Amino acid sequence: MLRDWTLFEKVWLALFTVVNIYLFFAFEDSLLGLISSLSGMLCVVLVAKGKISNYYFGIVQTATYAYISYGYSLYGEAMLNGLFYLPVQFIGLYMWSKNRTQRSMRGEDVAVKRLSKKGWMVLILIAVVGSLLYAELLHYIGGQAVRLDSAAVVLSIIAQILMLKRYAEQWALWIAVNVLSISLWVVTLITQGGNDLNMVVMWSAFLVNSIYGYVNWIRLSKGQEALTQ
Repeated sequence: MLRDWTLFEKVWLALFTVVNIYLFFAFEDSLLGLISSLSGMLCVVLVAKGKISNYYFGIVQTATYAYISYGYSLYGEAMLNGLFYLPVQFIGLYMWSKNRTQRSMRGEDVAVKRLSKKGWMVLILIAVVGSLLYAELLHYIGGQAVRLDSAAVVLSIIAQILMLKRYAEQWALWIAVNVLSISLWVVTLITQGGNDLNMVVMWSAFLVNSIYGYVNWIRLSKGQEALTQ
């Protein structure tokens, strides 16, 4: 499984696992939070490597995270993961399997694409309008931290669609999502209490992985393009 992993990827995954296990015992974090955090980290690392197997861990992470978020009244996060992310994992398995690359650079399974300037303009417009509208819905149903929750959800949906289509620019959105999600969980745990510090650690790890994923997918895109010339 780790045959084509870099030293950075192995060390990063091992460090994250140790930190999560320590938090689980030291602060009596929930077992479900530990499972969600570890499966989520495996998922995003595999996405950064362009591996189809990321979706198997994604199924576990989205289901457990939706349940945890619902318990904290983070309805946007709960709906996003339970109603969108979870079924999308199966769609992703199908779409990535249909678009395997024949020009692998670093052991990746799929061909990487890039977004145009026009695509970026449309993306930003949809993100702004969607975030404002969804915040109103979350406020109406009594959600907490609705602006942060809304922005994180809308950007996550757009990023997930770009991921399904194999665009490297998905990682720019994931970076923004991770920053928003860290803020959301810090605010939530401070105001409501709770013992799910694993959620903050998970999103912090996701942030580091997103930066790495962006760099790696740009390299993969350039490498695959060079092989076709």
